[in-house]
Amino acid sequence: MAKVLPSYSVPLILGGYRRSLPSRFGVNNGITKMGGLPKQVLLGCVFLFALAGQTIADALSDAQIAYSAGNYAKAAKLLRPLAKQGNAWAQFNLGVMYDEGKGIAQNYKEAAKWYRLAAEQGDSDAQYNLGIMYFNGEGVPQDSVRAHMCATVAMYTNSGEKYSELRNSVAKVMTPLQITKAKQLAKKCVVQQFKGCW
Repeated sequence: MAKVLPSYSVPLILGGYRRSLPSRFGVNNGITKMGGLPKQVLLGCVFLFALAGQTIADALSDAQIAYSAGNYAKAAKLLRPLAKQGNAWAQFNLGVMYDEGKGIAQNYKEAAKWYRLAAEQGDSDAQYNLGIMYFNGEGVPQDSVRAHMCATVAMYTNSGEKYSELRNSVAKVMTPLQITKAKQLAKKCVVQQFKGCW
């Protein structure tokens, strides 16, 4: 039975001498040395994540080019897998495409779904668009309190003028009690880091 020694770190190249593959992984004459393996695995993971990041960036770039060229169906096809993987930019843009019916059938419920997912990651434009949907009752029940909350949260994450304009427009049709409730919901949403708000 092989004995497991305490882990320690040994460089891969010692004085110009390259160790054999088994010894690099800490296996030598039936004795396992665990020191080098975790670092090599970590380096391998970093490399794979870097490749995955480049692949995602390429797909996002291709989707943006397709959208700009008016090839909305191709853009939607490229965005969908990235959105499903949790990319907030892809989620937001897929929401816009469902909202506007570009490249895919207009579907407010789907738009709201993708906005919610992007909004849970702090995307202020998704929060803003979701607020408009709540105000108009598109894909979600009409709810001025939620619309105001969405605009307030968007203002927290981004100081753009359009967010305050939405909040002020919604406030004009609300009671003071509804405004207070919306502000409380917005504060709770920010504290919860946008999880479970929408």
